[in-house]
Amino acid sequence: MGRIKRTLVAAALATTVVAGTAGWAAGSEQTAVTGPPAGAAEWRADHSLHRTLPDPATATPRAVAAFFAGLTEDRRKDLAARHALVVGNLDGAPVTLRYEANARAIAAEREKALARAGNAGLPRAVREEARKRADHCERLLAPGRRILAFDPRGRGQVAEVSGDLATARHTAVVVPGSDVDLATFDRTHDRYGTPAGMAAALRSEMERRAPGTPTAVIAWAGYTTPVGLGVDAATGRLAQAGAARLERLLAGLAAAAASPAAPPPAVFCHSYGSVVCGLAAPSVDRTEAADLVALGSPGMRAGSVKELRTGARVWAAARNSSDWIGNVPNVDLFGLGHGADPTSPEFGARIVPTGGAHGHTGYFAPGTDSLRNFADIALGAYASVG
Repeated sequence: MGRIKRTLVAAALATTVVAGTAGWAAGSEQTAVTGPPAGAAEWRADHSLHRTLPDPATATPRAVAAFFAGLTEDRRKDLAARHALVVGNLDGAPVTLRYEANARAIAAEREKALARAGNAGLPRAVREEARKRADHCERLLAPGRRILAFDPRGRGQVAEVSGDLATARHTAVVVPGSDVDLATFDRTHDRYGTPAGMAAALRSEMERRAPGTPTAVIAWAGYTTPVGLGVDAATGRLAQAGAARLERLLAGLAAAAASPAAPPPAVFCHSYGSVVCGLAAPSVDRTEAADLVALGSPGMRAGSVKELRTGARVWAAARNSSDWIGNVPNVDLFGLGHGADPTSPEFGARIVPTGGAHGHTGYFAPGTDSLRNFADIALGAYASVG
């Protein structure tokens, strides 16, 4: 009987989405940003080193790391200055070089946005949007910020490091869900629902739990997220594109690791981000991610941990009663819905207690059991989780 009920609910969900009625029609369809970074053609045509540069579309992060390891510091910096968008987004390149390249790329995007904002020939709405983009870029350029990736195409994608990857003994990656882009990456309201806020809170808790231990957390908004609750949020199309990017990020971190002895990161997958992680899981082994943690998850496009086919430990944060994601049917019918509930016993994930967390975006709030447990997972203190 339960199966019949779930099927009927799924059919209703499918009808709602396809017909474009009710809340599920509130989102707008997005075009996923895929492929190599902007400027890749110019990079490929650069023969200043009298050798072929690694193709951003096909070179593995390990090959990229080997390429940069064979260059002098001056040649590295020269490439970063002339091809900022490519080097800044090239997984496997030295992280400090990527920070420098992205600072250049962000400054260039800010100037471009300011020029549009000051162009009286453009519609007012366009100029206002350009002014906002310039402001967002300005915030990313604040002293001390370490931007690991910046792609201005579409709504804009950003990845930022909290801490020092070069010295960290324990690292983590935060993969956010819907409605995240350049404009919302570090918005001031609902701070712990933003990638930057989640990462900062997690690193602070890791420092509190293990004083003196070098740590780093990456806030990774490196894929095109759904907007609202439309078809994009109910299907895996954008997640599939994001999964390929997440796989490359993790492979790049492993290839460029300053200390091969340091354990691989724990990956925290929030909301639609857990769909991305679920689709990436089969390509992620224990050398690239020690743990995958789903929180506020609508499903991971798998029926069980076994179906994820990953070497990483899989955890699921217990859903708090005020998290609206609990109202989303855990089904997969005609490509709509994301499958089994990761918190269900049948799924087989290790459950993370979340006492004190409220709402869909409250799992990283200071003082919650969820944040404390997340920090212990990231630190490898598994016996303390509970």
